Amino acid sequence: MGLTQCYKILSSHLVEGELKAGESIKIKIDQTLTQDATGTMAYLEFEAMGVGRVRNELAISYVDHNTVQVGFENADDHEYLRTIADRIGAIYSRAGNGICHQVHLERFALPGKTLLGSDSHTPTAGGIGSFAAGAGGLDVALAMAGIPFSIIAPRVVGIHLTGTLRPFVSAKDVILKVLEHFGVKGNVNTVFEYFGEGVSTLSVPERATIANMGAECGVTASLFPSDENTLAFLKAQNREEGFVKLEADPDAVYDTVFEIDLSAIEPLAACPHSPGNIKAVRELAGIAVNQVLIGSCTNSSYMDLKKAAAILKGHHIAPSVSLGVAPGSREVLLMITEDGTLDTLIKAGARVLESACGFCIGNHQSPGTESVSLRTSNRNFYARSGTPSANVYLVSPETAAYSAITGVFSDPRDSEADLSAIRMPEKFIIDDSMFINPSFTDHVKRGPNIGKPPVNTPLPEKVKGHAVIKVGEKITTDHIMPAGARLKYRSNIPRYAEFVFESIDPSFPERAAKYRDDGECGFIIAGSSYGQGSSREHAAICPMYLGIRAVCAVSIERIHQANLCNFGILPLLFKNEDDYQKIDQGDELELINPRASILSGDFTLHDISKDAYIPMTLFASDEQKKTILRGGRLNEVKE
Repeated sequence: MGLTQCYKILSSHLVEGELKAGESIKIKIDQTLTQDATGTMAYLEFEAMGVGRVRNELAISYVDHNTVQVGFENADDHEYLRTIADRIGAIYSRAGNGICHQVHLERFALPGKTLLGSDSHTPTAGGIGSFAAGAGGLDVALAMAGIPFSIIAPRVVGIHLTGTLRPFVSAKDVILKVLEHFGVKGNVNTVFEYFGEGVSTLSVPERATIANMGAECGVTASLFPSDENTLAFLKAQNREEGFVKLEADPDAVYDTVFEIDLSAIEPLAACPHSPGNIKAVRELAGIAVNQVLIGSCTNSSYMDLKKAAAILKGHHIAPSVSLGVAPGSREVLLMITEDGTLDTLIKAGARVLESACGFCIGNHQSPGTESVSLRTSNRNFYARSGTPSANVYLVSPETAAYSAITGVFSDPRDSEADLSAIRMPEKFIIDDSMFINPSFTDHVKRGPNIGKPPVNTPLPEKVKGHAVIKVGEKITTDHIMPAGARLKYRSNIPRYAEFVFESIDPSFPERAAKYRDDGECGFIIAGSSYGQGSSREHAAICPMYLGIRAVCAVSIERIHQANLCNFGILPLLFKNEDDYQKIDQGDELELINPRASILSGDFTLHDISKDAYIPMTLFASDEQKKTILRGGRLNEVKE
């Protein structure tokens, strides 16, 4: 039996364990990336290890999230990132150079390489054939130190593509079709692998869009073959020496196969407030639109902006619409400036935004009260935009551009524009002057906002306290730790912890801190798919700082589960899902013999308030169990 592309890459990087679905394995990481929202803590953690210098093949520190720099905190963080990268041997990508995933795809990602990034959309590089996964900052810091990455060998879902996309239907619509089928939960420890004759009709940037939003399904990674289109992209980037042909064996067997006829797909949209809430654009036609934003790591490539401009050409946006366009990289901006695309966008009424994450993370461009915002980004979680009452829809650049003209939700197939001549260029404008290579100087700048990573204590013999909060299903890391205006506190844990669960229960931090100061352990009770979304490890660090010792949930998403273990928090699952209903916020709880229960993974939660005994399962590998006992990975590294 042949190998899938996924297992070919994993086998060539396997360090420990048996490469069998469901088994715990360790793999060598070639490349790492961080961004400034997660990077400050990742580099502080790297320093805490005392390793000295980067030991993996390539480490890049990108600045693309907190580029607005309101207040001194962001600028100080960026100076810390620049100087620590210089000291330890990482490449620093300056603010303005672009969004990490777009820039990494253009300048560094290669087929067959492993990439670990402290951002959940790191799987974007799967579009070029990298095994690319998101992780918490501590896991990335460990990979930078040369320590293998621990994962569960994934089940591999084959997605068989046939046919060709019709005009005005895009790669964004393909991944929305995948989300419609697989949903946003239940895909833990899974890899999506695309194959079939339809793959050859998609360029690398289009493949990257599809791989990017696989993260919304909760999969570890998404993979496309490395073929002639891959070689053409690398040649256009003057990087063809890194090309290797890579694909699944003809007799490879997938755990399951999902068939997609590209020619049958129509323009789709993800409706509020989940990327998995999919409807056809035709069903939404006529809904008034107030804001349109084109960009983000999902749809900010040269071809995306060319197609949007072709639709906008000769038109002006509707009076009710604010249109913003954010090129994904400085390279894209240079390209659209030279060929006149930028001129077309500006004449149509577009506001040109910085090449950064910006609106996608709620850092600016918050929509108006109860307004409708169409965005080409990848997440529309409740309140992520910065406006809780707004309705955010995720659409393709084609749908976004055409709707900006009409002022209402509109199917781009009704446009009279001609997109047939738009192709990936044979050569991109390459300018790497915004990368700073390390010189290994010793001086590191630390502003007053730069703290130290908090360290947990070993798991105590007695874990007793209260259910500090009870939340429902699909609680995202945005719900747990808000982004937007709060991002600037990410290197200052005591301050950032003041905003845990801000959009759900602003009183949570005060309540949790009081229990902690009284010597109690805190519990979080949650429904299914807890911790979906961003890789932000602060969703584990800040609750840990506030005294949380256990998360008791129906299910927990992969990256968040790893982050909980990394910081010594028990990720516990209800053996009987109905038991979730039995616990109320404020109940007094105790885990029976927690340290003794670690080995078997079978726990008993005693709800003292109701005198109920609830069976739980520890969601952790054998290695993670040892980590929890010690109180987290930083404690292990120091031993």
